[in-house]
Amino acid sequence: MNFNNVNFDTYFKNYPDQNGYFGKYGGCYIEPKLKAAMEEITQAYFSICQSRKFINELRRVRKEFQGRPTPVTHLERLSNSLGNVQLYAKREDLNHTGAHKLNHCMGEALLAKYMGKKKIIAETGAGQHGVALATAAAYFGLECDIYMGSVDIKKQAPNVARMKILGANVVEVTHGLQTLKEAVDAAFDAYSKEYKDSIYCIGSVLGPHPFPMMVRDFQQVVGIEAREQFLDMTGHLPDIITACVGGGSNAAGFFSGFLNDPVEIYGVEPLGKGTNLGDHAASLQYGEEGIMHGFNSIMLKDENGEPAPVYSVASGLDYPSSGPEHAFLRDLGRVKYDVVDDEEAVDAFFKLSRMEGIIPAIESSHAVAHAIRLAKEMKHGSILINLSGRGDKDMDYILENYGIR
Repeated sequence: MNFNNVNFDTYFKNYPDQNGYFGKYGGCYIEPKLKAAMEEITQAYFSICQSRKFINELRRVRKEFQGRPTPVTHLERLSNSLGNVQLYAKREDLNHTGAHKLNHCMGEALLAKYMGKKKIIAETGAGQHGVALATAAAYFGLECDIYMGSVDIKKQAPNVARMKILGANVVEVTHGLQTLKEAVDAAFDAYSKEYKDSIYCIGSVLGPHPFPMMVRDFQQVVGIEAREQFLDMTGHLPDIITACVGGGSNAAGFFSGFLNDPVEIYGVEPLGKGTNLGDHAASLQYGEEGIMHGFNSIMLKDENGEPAPVYSVASGLDYPSSGPEHAFLRDLGRVKYDVVDDEEAVDAFFKLSRMEGIIPAIESSHAVAHAIRLAKEMKHGSILINLSGRGDKDMDYILENYGIR
């Protein structure tokens, strides 16, 4: 399959290039002393992660500890309520710790162990990345510092408790909007002082090279499994696949399994309260090219050209940019990016819970809402949703702010 002269048969060999670019997006825009650290990680990744020992250990961990493969579930009652379109969900909510995040966290922590590092450092918004990394640190016997904004700490109390129980040091970030962007800022600052003995485990397909590539590669297991499982269940490929996009790690891994197939692919961004700047986090829909946190992509900017304030009911989606590969796939036209607002996401949260007995993460609910919208417009066909996480972490917040529907 070709889009704008990009051959998807050889896509993963060519993108990113050796300098970490997906077309014009990506790269490594950081201070010189950290560039050396990134180069160390890049070389370790390309050497260690191709070794039989590393691959076999990661496969064993995924099977025996994470509980992979996660299943694909036919959402039969929800489908029947909407018409003739059949909805399916790739159940990353059943991955250990309750979300897709552990897929790359175990890979990054295993890499840190092979590199002889003693500590892993990260940021978190919804808390799922923090929980996953704290889990990986406990499993491999590493120290762990997790940076999290004050706003998100209040919204995601269950996940904060989990991180602390697992032995992680949760560092509260109190400056700025006190959400995900500020947590990333603080984590990068800490890493710049400790890079010799630690590794920064970025929570999405963001940041300087090699992280957009490395996180995508560790998340590819989702798309590879889902494609094989759907074919086994139905005998054909889905007509459409859809996943939520903040930074975009769950979507990047999920999409990777289908890029060379005749399948429509949708990424779903958070429209939040509306289209006014500061009321949403839909960077690919409303942003422009810009550099932040060490990479070039599409970002939301304020009047001074700085990263704009963002908002979403989903803590894991409130980031003012998106992964460089998503910007590239958007420009190619291979992936279409759409938006879902808070109300539509919350409605989907309750609908999936009531009709299928699955309480989704509010992040994942954006993809569920989008699939429901598409199903109402289509006469027939199938849609596969990446259900990136479970909603335990969101229940108190949703009930307090939206009540029972």
